[in-house]
Order: sequence, then C-alpha cells, then structure tokens
Amino acid sequence: MWKLSLWVRIAVVIAFAAGIAGCDLLPEVKDETAGWTAERLYKEAHEMLVTGNYTRAIKLYETLEGRFPYGRYAQQAILEGAYANYRAGETATSIAACDRFIRTYPNHPNVDYAYYLKGLVNFREDQGLFGYIVEQDLSEHDPKLTKESFGAFKELVTRFPDSRYAADSIIRMRYLTNALAGYEVHVAEYYYRRGAYVAAVNRAQSALINYPRTPSNEDALIVLVRSYDALGMVQLRDDAQRVLKDTFPDGKYFAASAKPPWWKFWSKEETPLPPAKPSEEKPWWRFW
Repeated sequence: MWKLSLWVRIAVVIAFAAGIAGCDLLPEVKDETAGWTAERLYKEAHEMLVTGNYTRAIKLYETLEGRFPYGRYAQQAILEGAYANYRAGETATSIAACDRFIRTYPNHPNVDYAYYLKGLVNFREDQGLFGYIVEQDLSEHDPKLTKESFGAFKELVTRFPDSRYAADSIIRMRYLTNALAGYEVHVAEYYYRRGAYVAAVNRAQSALINYPRTPSNEDALIVLVRSYDALGMVQLRDDAQRVLKDTFPDGKYFAASAKPPWWKFWSKEETPLPPAKPSEEKPWWRFW
C-alpha cells in the first residue's frame, strides 16, 4: 500500500514537471504592433475604421491610448474609438469614451462632436434593433435614454450654437421632445383605461406643462376632458374642453363628437318620408 502511494506521488511530480517544461516549449505570441509609432498606430486604426473593421479599429485605438496616453493622436483615438464602439454596437463603451473626452479635454476644438456622438448613441439606443425593424414609436419606450439623449444635444446647442452639429441636434431635440410628450400621454391613457382618473389627469397635465406646443397636446387635453368627466368635475371638464376647442377646433375630439351614434347610420337628410297612403297590411305584431 505504501509502495503504491509512493508511485502515485512520483507520477504526480513527473506530470507537474512535464507541464512546466511544456509551457516553456509553447511558441511565444508576438505583438505585431510592437515598436510602432503613435502615428503608425493611428493611421492603421483609422484605416480599419474607414473600411468598417470596427473590432480591429477598437483594439488599435486602445493600444494607441495605452502606449501613448498624451498628444494629439491619443486625443483623436478617444473620439474615433468612441465612434468605432458606437458602430460596433458597444453603446455603453462609446458613451463612456465620450464622457472621458469631455471631462479630460473640455476646451478641445472637437469637444462638440463628443456631445453630439453621446446624444446620437442614446438616440439610436432608445429605438433598439426591434424598433428599426418595425418603426416602433419612441414614445412607447422608457424615457430614460431619451432624456439623456436630449440632454446631450441640448448641452451641445447651448455651449456651441455655431457648431456644425447644432442644426441636426435641434432637429433631433424636437423629435425627442415629441417622443417624451407622447410617452406621458401614453401613460395618461393607460391610467384612464383602467379607471385611475386622478393619475390620468396628473400625467396629462405633466405632458401639457413640460412639453407645450407638441402634437401630443391634443391627446393630453382629450384625456383631461374625459377624466374630469369621469370624476364628475364639471367645471374643470368644461374648462379643458374650452381650451381644446380653442386650440384644436377641427381636431379629432370634435370630429368624433359630430358623428351620429353608431346605431343611427342615416343622416337627417336621408330620413325616409312616411308613405303617401296608409298601408292596408297588418302590423307585423298583429298576426291574427
């Protein structure tokens, strides 16, 4: 028994020694970029970015930042690396790079692009892959990323009104504002359908106060009118209805109100006249 245990120990020691020796025999992986200058690293990374090889570009930009953390190539590597991550679908990494650039180089000539890219990443992230396929409405999504996107664009426009990205940012801000207003109305309608009329009123008022002059204002006012009516608040209902009438006189609410009841499918002009002579036939109910 003792001899068997001894041989087992010897075998373990031999195997361990062979493993160590085998590790020394493995071929050493060489870094092809070893000895490259910052300029060469940037040039290669930029070429990969232009040709759409984002994974390779990201790796090269990271290598450039690690070896040469200072200078214009490193600064450009952060921006272009953020864009490469954005195109590769790594949105969190892209936003982190934008924030790092803004924090490290607040006076850089291209810092406006960092704000713009940050807003753009969140803007696309809100829609998501499924949203692109079915053209899903942003107003039905959680507004967290929408608000972050709006904030980035707003800061860009405020700080750099003459930026080349300002005009596009304003257009996107308008779209995001409409989406945020639509989200509030979606929630208000949700509460109304479930009989939570007070909550519906609060969300509708929030949409009107925080996002005025948006297409969703009409729907917000309609929710107010119907919720106040359900709550029996006649004066508030009439006030909301008056505002709705003044603002959207030809809107969907009054167009729907003008329609006849569903069971009355003829108009007054089409109402048939009584017969010229009384009928000799018995009434349908009189069968004897």
